[in-house]
Amino acid sequence: MADDIGAQLAALDFAAVSPAEFARLVKGLSAQQIKELASDAALRERVLREVFGRMKQQFKPESAGPLDALIRWKITGIDDAVYETRIADGRCEVTEGRSDAEPRTTLVLADADFLKLVSGNANPVTMFMMRKLKIAGDVGLASGLTRYFDIPKA
Repeated sequence: MADDIGAQLAALDFAAVSPAEFARLVKGLSAQQIKELASDAALRERVLREVFGRMKQQFKPESAGPLDALIRWKITGIDDAVYETRIADGRCEVTEGRSDAEPRTTLVLADADFLKLVSGNANPVTMFMMRKLKIAGDVGLASGLTRYFDIPKA
């Protein structure tokens, strides 16, 4: 079954998939299926790049106000993928990789948990309480991150 879904996802043009469609796709997958799909390094990289690439478009500057913060994301799986989100001056910039800058908060999640979170299919507070989401640094900032982005609901 994961092979069929994997083949469908591998052929998918992620740029043509709306955030709501992506949320529905993720909702239909179990954590185990996502873990199996994420074992394909090329597919995992494509999905992560697309998700982080969309953060800029999903950003709600009116909600961020004067916020100035660097958020580091560490997604664990076959290897660790690191992305950074800089929110400042009403803008959101995303970079791949770890910079030398000190983040205000760092979020650590497994592949499946990350996809469930960014697609609106998981509650960040519940994830934190269940230790599926680890936070270092400013927990208050981390707990409010969802209000700065237009997160689809599946």
